[in-house]
Amino acid sequence: MCNLVTWSFRGIFFTTNTPLLQESPRLVKLLETMKIIQTEKMPQASGHYSQCIEHNGMLYISGQLPGNPEMMPLPEDIESQTKIVLDKIDLILNQAGSSREKVIQMRIYISDIELWNRVNSVYTRFYGEHKPVRCIVPTGRLHFGCLIEAEAVAYT
Repeated sequence: MCNLVTWSFRGIFFTTNTPLLQESPRLVKLLETMKIIQTEKMPQASGHYSQCIEHNGMLYISGQLPGNPEMMPLPEDIESQTKIVLDKIDLILNQAGSSREKVIQMRIYISDIELWNRVNSVYTRFYGEHKPVRCIVPTGRLHFGCLIEAEAVAYT
């Protein structure tokens, strides 16, 4: 008699007799402790990714854009786009039982380095006294013509 345990991760089913899992107890542990978090208050991911994954009390929030094809027209100014992105991250944090005060790191991608000061101004108002570690990366063109994309790491 064989005890089979099955996990589903992103639509892929694994069992304890899957060769990959037999060779990797660490992967088994990872699958046991990972939780995918989706909020129904935002459009579902259009690509092959999760909005957020919780693992060992940490939240990893995927890159958020200020819009998608269902939300067009996209605001043209960077201030509005930055506020939308930060609000989307806040929504995901709340869904996961966390808050903006628990954000540890932000990674922000902007389409032009000239936008840095304007993004920083909105970001400062959003976070107030809380100062997560952060980097702002000028990338050039972003998906859907957006001016900004941001991802976050927080704790629960």
